[in-house]
Amino acid sequence: MNRTLQIALPAAFFALATCTRAARQEAPPPAATPADAANFQAVYAVLQHPRCLNCHPAGDAPLQGEDSHLHHQNIERGATGEGVAGLSCTACHGNANKPDSYGANMPPGSAEGWRLPAAGAKLVFEGRSPRALCEQLRDPSRNGGKDYAQLVHHVTEAPLVLWGWAPGVGRKPVPTPHAEFVAAFKAWTDRGAPCPQ
Repeated sequence: MNRTLQIALPAAFFALATCTRAARQEAPPPAATPADAANFQAVYAVLQHPRCLNCHPAGDAPLQGEDSHLHHQNIERGATGEGVAGLSCTACHGNANKPDSYGANMPPGSAEGWRLPAAGAKLVFEGRSPRALCEQLRDPSRNGGKDYAQLVHHVTEAPLVLWGWAPGVGRKPVPTPHAEFVAAFKAWTDRGAPCPQ
C-alpha cells in the first residue's frame, strides 16, 4: 500500500466516524412518548433539587441552602468556575465533607475540586422549564461539550454529582435514589433525549 493511501484511509475513517457520531446526536429527537416524558420528569426533579440547582445558577454567584439563596461572602463564578482570585471555591470547600461532629452548616466538600461550571458553559438549571432544560442538556454547545454517553458518565460517576446524595450533616440529600436517577437519565438519552412539549 502506498504511503499516501496509508495516511488517507485512517483519516477518512476518523472523519466518517466523527460525522456519524455528530449526526446521531444532532438528529432531531423522536416525539416524546409518555415513558420519555416520565423519564425526563424524573431527571428534571433531581436537577431542580437544591443539591444540584445551587451549583447551576442563572447568575454568576453560586446559591446555597435549602432555599437556594445567594452564597454568602460575595462569591463569584470566575472564568473557570473555581471562583476569583482570593476567593477560590477550594479556599473553604475541601476534598470531603467535614466530620458530622463539626455540626451543621460547615462548608461541604467533595472528592473532586469544588466548583461551578465554567463561565463559557454555565449549564444553568435555575429557572429553566422542563423543555428549556431538556434542550440545553441535549445541546453540546450549551452542556460543556458532552455527548449523551459523556452526560450519562457524568451523572453516574462525577464526584460532585454523587455528593448530592451524601451532602453531609444538616443538608438534605437528593430524595430520588441515585440508581433511579441514572436509569431515567440513560433511558431518556437512549431514546435520543426527546424533550417534553
